[in-house]
Amino acid sequence: MTAIANRPLSSNASNPSNPAGATPRKPAKKKGVLHYIGVGLSFGLLSLVLLLAVLVVALPMLTKSTPYTVLTSSMNPSYPAGTLVIVKPTDTQQIRIGDVITYQITSNQPAVITHRVIQIVEPTKGGDEVKFITKGDANSLPDPVVKPVQVRGVVWYAVPLIGWVNNVINGGTRNVLVPLIAGGLFLYAGFMAASTVIDRRRKAAAEAAQAETDAADAELRDLIDASRS
Repeated sequence: MTAIANRPLSSNASNPSNPAGATPRKPAKKKGVLHYIGVGLSFGLLSLVLLLAVLVVALPMLTKSTPYTVLTSSMNPSYPAGTLVIVKPTDTQQIRIGDVITYQITSNQPAVITHRVIQIVEPTKGGDEVKFITKGDANSLPDPVVKPVQVRGVVWYAVPLIGWVNNVINGGTRNVLVPLIAGGLFLYAGFMAASTVIDRRRKAAAEAAQAETDAADAELRDLIDASRS
């Protein structure tokens, strides 16, 4: 008889509730639904902030455009109050009827209006310049004549509701705050992603270790069966 016959059986092998002698598997700790919801929301929020950073900060800086906030309902429904419009500098010769332009109420003064061009008055004699007639989409009457010197540019694109935020945090504050928030969310999302990868590796390592244990248990069972026969 082989020496293995004289060895005491492991507690698993002698346990009637575990006749196969296999090491019981520990149930894998599953991630809760809230964990995956949190990861999804983090990436979604990160994507949103990065998109806003591009639309509100990066693109205007690269194109020398200017963001303005629509404060009234005169351009409803196209640009409701609170809309952030990005106004791109445009040669006044390129402005056409239907374009939405932003112009200074008084030349060289900061107050501006963003309305649609409804008529272009071409010069009739030498020395004259083109002029624009504008009107808010929701207004019944046109605005006073707009001269080229007053025009700041044509509305390039608009971001709904962000104008209110732009009024609170504008200028240098916005240029610093948006990248900081985006960076913080990026780091958080990176941490969540790294945590998920580490958990998967730990799970794979645990499964590999369990497989080795199962193989050793199977070999032990074979030796026990052989000794009994």
